[in-house]
Amino acid sequence: MVSDEAMPGGTRARIRCDILGQGAFTEMQGGLFRPWLGPAYRATVEQVGGWMVQAGMTWRIDAAGNVVGRYEGTQDNAPSLLIGSHLDSVHDGGRYDGVLGVMLGIEVVAHFHALDVRFPFALEVIGFGDEEGSRFPVSMLTSQAVAGRLTEIDPTLRDRAGQSVAQAMSAFGLDAARIADAARKPGETLGYLEAHIEQGPVLEAEGRALGVVSGIVAQKRFEITIEGIAGHAGTMAMALRHDALVAAAEAILAIERIGRGGAEDLVATVGRMAVLPGATNVVSGRVVMSLDVRAALAADRDEAAQAIGAELAAIAARRGVTIGLAEMQALAASPCDPVVTRALSNAVARVTGAPARHLASGAGHDAMVMADLAPTAMLFLRCRGGVSHNPAEAVLDADVDIALAAMVAFVETFAPVCPASTPWKNLPEGTPA
Repeated sequence: MVSDEAMPGGTRARIRCDILGQGAFTEMQGGLFRPWLGPAYRATVEQVGGWMVQAGMTWRIDAAGNVVGRYEGTQDNAPSLLIGSHLDSVHDGGRYDGVLGVMLGIEVVAHFHALDVRFPFALEVIGFGDEEGSRFPVSMLTSQAVAGRLTEIDPTLRDRAGQSVAQAMSAFGLDAARIADAARKPGETLGYLEAHIEQGPVLEAEGRALGVVSGIVAQKRFEITIEGIAGHAGTMAMALRHDALVAAAEAILAIERIGRGGAEDLVATVGRMAVLPGATNVVSGRVVMSLDVRAALAADRDEAAQAIGAELAAIAARRGVTIGLAEMQALAASPCDPVVTRALSNAVARVTGAPARHLASGAGHDAMVMADLAPTAMLFLRCRGGVSHNPAEAVLDADVDIALAAMVAFVETFAPVCPASTPWKNLPEGTPA
């Protein structure tokens, strides 16, 4: 058997993702579910911290519950290049979404540590705790904290068990009142690099291992609440019903129609629904469901959201129910930084021997939040069938090895021309590939 230390770094990164997809690292029997601040998340943080130490880093848990590893530069306390992604997962998710980017960050540091190479800046690897929003109804809470967007916790945010964010943080050993302490100070972070599976079919269709992200689409999340009248299924006449679930069914079809009828990149999704009282012999009196609307342009996203709101009002009037549409989160479109993206494109071209393929991300990522803090770049890896948020997620070891080589080349590309005192802006247009 090949030892962990002897195998290629990309292969080791993939295997570690598989390790984190089972046992103590998941809260789901026979599948993967790793919500922020749960017992599986704690076990994952501790394991990732151990791997960070093996790679030559010190590690800590910040005030938002993120795990952070640090590989010092030639001078202590130098600003850092931050590499990362997220450790949480959706329910019954795949093993590579998010966590592969963290494992690759660790391998980048391990590469330079093995060569005893340091830079005028530190290398830091971060595993964000909450990107998916799979526990609380808002996503990217922990990257928002790091970027300085989140200075206090909304006390109304609760998980399905009724536990508040503050209670969950306290159980983990954190203080919600101090979450702002996770924010990075100006000048501490030179840039942010995130590697992630594509979650789409483009790279596989074109026979490419890697792609460079040009930007991330705008998105909004809503909670739809439909209030009808519950009643006995056997005695309430059809003509007299105010069935919340039937209204919800009509609303979902309307949402699909509006999503299909807008801009080519517009998508609208209902992904979660709770039906009350939820009995077989009771007409539904209440439905609560999610709505996710995304488009490359915020104007297209907002136009669709307004059209959905108007359609919901018409359904409510027609069916004698009330429908509330509450906006839970709004994320602006986030173009990746052109200078940092050029450096990443050069690195990809260097290791693949071909110009980098640029593509937009329809999925949201921590990078879109981290853009508030520092220049950002994203690397996409081919995934089988474009499948994600699904146990069928799969990547090729060879692709992960190529991604690692590109990330190493990325660090090497800007290091000679980007001392800590003059970050990124001085990277010349003609930086060689």
